[in-house]
Amino acid sequence: MEEKLPGLRRFRGRHFLTDLDYERRDLEDLLKLAVVLKTLWRRRPLTPFLPGRHLAMIFEAASTRTRVSFENGFAELGGNAVYLRPGEIHLPGRESIADTARTLSQYNAAIVIRAQANETIDELALWSSVPVINAMDHNRHPCQAMSDAFTILEHAGKLEGVTFAYVGDAAHPCNSLATTLTKLGLNVRIGNAPGYEISSEVRNNAQLFAAQSGGSFLMTNDPLQAIDGADFIYTDCWWWTGQEDEYTDRVAAFRPFQVNSELWSHTKPGAKFMHCLPAMRGEEVTNEVADSPASIMFPQAQNRLHVQKALMLALIGLDELPADPELLEIADALRP
Repeated sequence: MEEKLPGLRRFRGRHFLTDLDYERRDLEDLLKLAVVLKTLWRRRPLTPFLPGRHLAMIFEAASTRTRVSFENGFAELGGNAVYLRPGEIHLPGRESIADTARTLSQYNAAIVIRAQANETIDELALWSSVPVINAMDHNRHPCQAMSDAFTILEHAGKLEGVTFAYVGDAAHPCNSLATTLTKLGLNVRIGNAPGYEISSEVRNNAQLFAAQSGGSFLMTNDPLQAIDGADFIYTDCWWWTGQEDEYTDRVAAFRPFQVNSELWSHTKPGAKFMHCLPAMRGEEVTNEVADSPASIMFPQAQNRLHVQKALMLALIGLDELPADPELLEIADALRP
């Protein structure tokens, strides 16, 4: 490593529910750990920092990338992940969230949860004695935003001064990206359709973080204003499960925000296309952009693995230093 990792012991035992709970330095240090872990992963995917440890994964909604990246990532750290589907545990219904949290804390080093309601995750964290990680809730997706910051860093070589544009619906990733990226010093532009904008709370936080970090923040209903001069262009699905009744209205509202060849012709030369996936091809993005040389959405998906490994390792911490000398430099930053 060119630069020694900063001390990461301060993360041990903390929850990761929202980027709002973390200072800029915290987010930057987690990204540094992710960079080191990915570099090591290229040589050896299995790095047994957490042998014999267990991870509980509660998913109330469907998942491909989040579920697989957490499960595989924890295995690569030497532990075992248990995937808990709806109907296989007594949550919700027969058992309280508090009792579920206290029970799972007896068996597991951490709990990952994707829930329909923010309150479910917040209450689980309140009662859990082990770290709880938000794998997406009603309007937050902090792990996705951190992974996207990692991807931008990887391709731009920096975060400060980079211009990032999001066009489309003010859904989970959009909300977290607005605050995570402004906190990290980027120039962030959010292009939402009229009537589908980010909340005033998200907007106010993004403006505050931009002022503190030296970045900037713009909210607009004009997709061309959003993408003008941007280094990275990002979009997401126009509708989610449970919004099927709104489909016709949503498609009509978001049509001007489709990332297609016409819109892309207005982007900065060398701009990169990002998407958190799944992609509804032909709706928010066309194949000609999604499959173009400008698209980095699949390397972006891979980076979920590395950032979430860094997050789990930092929050769980080490009980003892590994015997493997190749792991000692990383372990020293997490020294028990």
